[in-house]
Amino acid sequence: MCHIKKGFILLLTLTFLLSAIIYFSDFSLKIAVPPRTLYTNVVNQIRSYYMVIKFPSGHDNQTIFLAPAPTPKAHQQVQQRSIQISKQTTDISVHYHVAHPSNYHFILDEPEICSQWDPFLVLMVPVAPHQVGARNAIRSTWGNESTVQGKAVMTLFLVGLTGGSDSEKAQQQLEEESRQHRDLLQSNFVDSYFNLTIKTMVIMDWLATRCPQANFSMKVDSDMYLNLENLMTLLLAPNTPRQNYITGMVMWDRPVVRNKNSKWYVSEELYPEPKYPTYLLGMGYVFSNDLPEKIVEASKEIKAFNIEDAYVGACVKHVGITPSSPPDPSQFRAYLGQYNREDFLRVITTIIGSPQQLIYIWKDVKRPTKRDQI
Repeated sequence: MCHIKKGFILLLTLTFLLSAIIYFSDFSLKIAVPPRTLYTNVVNQIRSYYMVIKFPSGHDNQTIFLAPAPTPKAHQQVQQRSIQISKQTTDISVHYHVAHPSNYHFILDEPEICSQWDPFLVLMVPVAPHQVGARNAIRSTWGNESTVQGKAVMTLFLVGLTGGSDSEKAQQQLEEESRQHRDLLQSNFVDSYFNLTIKTMVIMDWLATRCPQANFSMKVDSDMYLNLENLMTLLLAPNTPRQNYITGMVMWDRPVVRNKNSKWYVSEELYPEPKYPTYLLGMGYVFSNDLPEKIVEASKEIKAFNIEDAYVGACVKHVGITPSSPPDPSQFRAYLGQYNREDFLRVITTIIGSPQQLIYIWKDVKRPTKRDQI
């Protein structure tokens, strides 16, 4: 009987030990791999309160640094830290979860230029800080036209913060360029592909606060040919609205890219709808100058995502405005293919291959012909 009791007690002890081992093993696994709901909540909290600094590598981005999302007061310190990190790489991108332009301020500015020029049309060119060649090519071609069909035209360039090991030298060069040409604006966001939405919203803010007297504005990329005669003919046409008007190459029913390997990837968290609202392709779109203030106000309500032209489309939709198709849609072209002078005489804007090509095309388009001399 005594042996039976001892055996029973031993069996209970072994059962208890085995249960304890299973329990703690299961517990440790749960800690290592949290439930999906808990994981999702944690990630969402991080995304809500932090900005993510990433170093691109091929098609993928490897997160290496988290910092508190910048407030207006703390923004300068965050940018200083971003610049320090950028010295370790030549390609840094910073994702801000609030793209409203009030989070940023101008380092280089021309706040009085519109009161001096009183422009009918303002051309705003977002460009990378190091792309001096692109800026100079524009300055010697379509950006050099200050009067078109009797209307004043003004061209300005917008850049963000420089990055890389020679950022101090690059900043000094930008400041010298600004003193020389008086056409350079710089805001304190990190200049990168992923921050194009910020860049565009800063442009809208500048137009709303520094240049409300202009009739029209155009956001036009630095790799574009622009035929200002044709653009001005469009803007001066009697049926062209002077308010709530935006036109260019219209994009309808464009699906949101969910492929994480694409540079156009947008998560469902940032934009849940499967298709974008109607928008204008970002290479060049023109709008009545009452819209910038309305777009900036709408951006307070619309969560920012990294496809800047689609984001502007979302803001325009929020305001209750539908983008207009131009009278001749073929005048806003992505590519014209092999160079033909007649094609460039007909378009308003199209993408070109290099600053040198822009200069060559411009000279050829502007050269006098026998027909012009008759």
